[in-house]
Amino acid sequence: MNVLDIKDLRVEFPGRKSVFVAVEGVSLKVDAGKILGVVGESGAGKSTVGNAVIGLLQEPGHIAGGEVYLHGQRIDELPYKKMRQLRGRKIGMIFQDPLTSLDPLQTVESQLVETIRTHLPLSGKEAQQRAIELIDAVGIPNPAERIKQYPHQFSGGMRQRVVIALALCAEPELVIADEPTTALDVSIQAQILELMKKLCEERNVAMLVITHDMGVIADITDHVAVMYHGELVEYGETTQVLGAPKHPYTQSLISAVPRPDIKVERFPVVNYIEKAGTPQKHIDISTHWLGKSRDYEKVTGPLVQIRDLEMRFETKGSIFPSKREYFHAVKKVSFNIHEGETFGVVGESGSGKSTIARVITGLYHPSGGSILFGKTELTSLKNQKEILAMRRQMQMIFQDPYSSLNARMRVKDIIAEPIKFHKLASSNSEVRQIVDDLLDHVGLGAAAGQKFPHEFSGGQRQRISIARALATRPRFLICDEPTSALDVSIQAQILNLLKDLQEELGLTMMFISHDLAVIRQMCNRIGVMRNGELCEVADCDQLFENPQHEYTQQLLNLMPSMELLSRANLETA
Repeated sequence: MNVLDIKDLRVEFPGRKSVFVAVEGVSLKVDAGKILGVVGESGAGKSTVGNAVIGLLQEPGHIAGGEVYLHGQRIDELPYKKMRQLRGRKIGMIFQDPLTSLDPLQTVESQLVETIRTHLPLSGKEAQQRAIELIDAVGIPNPAERIKQYPHQFSGGMRQRVVIALALCAEPELVIADEPTTALDVSIQAQILELMKKLCEERNVAMLVITHDMGVIADITDHVAVMYHGELVEYGETTQVLGAPKHPYTQSLISAVPRPDIKVERFPVVNYIEKAGTPQKHIDISTHWLGKSRDYEKVTGPLVQIRDLEMRFETKGSIFPSKREYFHAVKKVSFNIHEGETFGVVGESGSGKSTIARVITGLYHPSGGSILFGKTELTSLKNQKEILAMRRQMQMIFQDPYSSLNARMRVKDIIAEPIKFHKLASSNSEVRQIVDDLLDHVGLGAAAGQKFPHEFSGGQRQRISIARALATRPRFLICDEPTSALDVSIQAQILNLLKDLQEELGLTMMFISHDLAVIRQMCNRIGVMRNGELCEVADCDQLFENPQHEYTQQLLNLMPSMELLSRANLETA
């Protein structure tokens, strides 16, 4: 008998004028000790299926049709009180962001003990002992000590381990994992996936893994279901679906996954979605922007030279210098970035990647070393006019476009702001023309300027961020994890856009990411960071084919297996 059996599920969200059908006719099964992956893009209905199973649909959403069975017992019609008892005891849930599912005001111990005692007839001491055993089982060192700490005292990967421990508290029969590794580095992701697979096998737990990451699907699942616009378009064994996909959407989705084994000129896009659309109109913006103001002085040699860069943060203050304590985020880092190239920086969270970017752009003042941009030593600039002139030449695209855009401003005003600040246009009409052309150039169209950021999808918001970054007519663009939170198809569109802009405008780029497959496709040379130190710098192909440093070799070995996907890519690309 199947642990989970979903039959012809339909989920509706009634609105004022119409009813939105989020899931239509979905049927899935999961056996004990097996992992089913549900894959698709944002809006496909993946998380809605998981929420429907566990009874967490947001009102007015509701199950309008179909049936959900757990070990042969129908659960979709259970009253609220019984469904609440089922959650945690029979069904565990692992959420995407562990911070949102952990109480910041309670220790990990109190949260685990509370959950255990809610579902199991154990005393406080027995529950405490079980909590320590769970923390140890999910691979957190010194469990008896760490369990006394608060969620903010754990790293992202360790917090996700705590959430897995919470999901396993009452020995559930089914675990639903909703994007469990999206925000994690490749090494932490590998550890979490290995842990999930191990727990599934040892405890004979059925697992439903919801993700848009094909690497995760290829690594740990036994079966995979592909969803598109609320419908199930393909379902079968992972080897069959990924190795020989039958549905055109599955083929197109797999073809858009970045290739880790070879370098391609452009990322394949998801043609199944885009075939109905009209090609983007190419706008020549040289009249208003490119030809007029890109009059920067020619540089002989590297455009950016980093020499012995250091950055430390004070963690314990004192009036006595000898008593102060510091965290060294960047330690004696040196590298060059040549004009027109894309220099990649890869490493785990906390390795110092983003700190270097913030030091270069002047958001942090370095503790030591030098930064030469062209012929100008950035660390010695004191005059505000000179600082602004330098900052106009370099712009940054951040990981989360929503947090970097002013939610109260229209898009046209967001993009116009740096143009007006740096006085790059002679009139308001010229500002409007530049803004319209930039919006056209990034594929949104001038009409998008009238809207607010919340009216756009994640990929569209990242296009707005790119347009804003280009508004100052920079020569150097820093991209800090610009696609890590995006679906594979949207990621392909954004990365192709960045490649096109670099070629058209002669941009120099520094590309920061923990996704090695993306780094390989985007970069000419790559620097590998670890614990604030630069381990290795090499040409892209050389680094992937013959890595010299032990840590680089370790990172490459931890990349998710893409053998099945690569075969599909070759057939459909």
